[in-house]
Amino acid sequence: MPYFDAASSAPLHPVARQALLASLDEGWADPSRLYREGRRASLLLDAAREAAAEAVGCRPDELVFTSSGTRAVHSAVSGALSGRRRVGRHLALSAVEHSSVLHAAAALEADGGSFTEVPVGRSGAVDPSVYGQALRADTALACLQSANHEVGTEQPVVETAEICAAAGVPLLVDAAQSLGWGAVAGRWSLLTASAHKWGGPAGVGLLAVRKGVRFAPRGPADERESGRAAGFENIPAIVAAAASLRAVRAEAEAEAVRLRALVDRIRAAVEALVPDVEVVGDPERRLPHLVTFSCLYVDGETVLHELDRAGFSVSSGSSCTSSTLTPSHVLKAMGVLTEGNIRVSLPAGTTEEEVDGFLGVLPGVVAEVRQRLGAPASAAPSLTPRASLVVDALGRRCPIPVIELAKVIGEVPVGGTVTVLSDDEAARLDIPAWCAMREQEYVGEEAAAHGSAYVVRRLL
Repeated sequence: MPYFDAASSAPLHPVARQALLASLDEGWADPSRLYREGRRASLLLDAAREAAAEAVGCRPDELVFTSSGTRAVHSAVSGALSGRRRVGRHLALSAVEHSSVLHAAAALEADGGSFTEVPVGRSGAVDPSVYGQALRADTALACLQSANHEVGTEQPVVETAEICAAAGVPLLVDAAQSLGWGAVAGRWSLLTASAHKWGGPAGVGLLAVRKGVRFAPRGPADERESGRAAGFENIPAIVAAAASLRAVRAEAEAEAVRLRALVDRIRAAVEALVPDVEVVGDPERRLPHLVTFSCLYVDGETVLHELDRAGFSVSSGSSCTSSTLTPSHVLKAMGVLTEGNIRVSLPAGTTEEEVDGFLGVLPGVVAEVRQRLGAPASAAPSLTPRASLVVDALGRRCPIPVIELAKVIGEVPVGGTVTVLSDDEAARLDIPAWCAMREQEYVGEEAAAHGSAYVVRRLL
């Protein structure tokens, strides 16, 4: 069964498996002890730290291992804010950061601090100059991911790091999605990553803090990992994480070329084979293995289930696949369609035959889901158009409000309006996105007795 969700968690790399099994017999003792078993465990830990630091591009004494990538992010944010508390308690971050960064920002705000979200363009990237405008005199830390986890867009880290350095603000880079493909360039100050994203075992994160960055770990003091990651080190997992990082980096250049060609095939084929689809994210500055597209008139959860039944494991940023039933903050910030979103992220070793199999199944799956939901093939013009229409979609979740809009847009003349009543939060995003895709005018949102009224003017 082809697994196409490496961005969530990559399959365990063979080198990681070998290193994990080997170190279970050698790395079980306390590395802080001076007897033979402790010294052996300490040597394994030191070797893993040196290998990981080389891959990151920092000194070994600047890097510590944490219990996860999320833990690394939270420790990085809290430690940097604490270390620079005399500067202020303001945090700058992009609107498309991983949820771990957003949660850290929310915790800061709840504790009396503040944060500024920097908007992104439709490709999902920040403008470095706009990012610079978010830096204030009391900004203690700036955060910018190296590449987006949902759409694959690479961020302008080098340019943004220069702006932050000129302002005297340390930059934290979440490199979880990109570190397996290469070191992060630029004058970053802190960096985090997670081993299971590159084929290492889950439960190992990296936190690098450059020398000279003011950093004060929060919480009770601990003697392990320079006081920055409390608890007994999981040495077998750490060794496996470092070994697999070195292995994937050795393969990265050739594998990136191969997977980029497969992703290019998916990007071109999806637009050719599936009507009313938008491939999102930057077409050039992107991760080599990831492509995301949004389909009108379907819900992502149903498409995922049908693809799973057909033997393909993919992911979605659609609201219906999250436990909170709220639209993806990444897609929302980009202003693209949130429903019907499919993310394909290819693991190393994916074959052309597997990709061709996926492309052979996808059009039929989308067409069947659209038919099931009653989506129109096209907006048929009415013989007796009315100047305006109101569509009552209250109590119905997207994509139904968008489908109902598409069904009736042809019943008003060019220049006429359709008002959609909806109480689904996703409609606030998906109706404007539909207008952009179908070249209709989104007039705006108006108050309504229940929910909101979204007004669309017919242009074509």
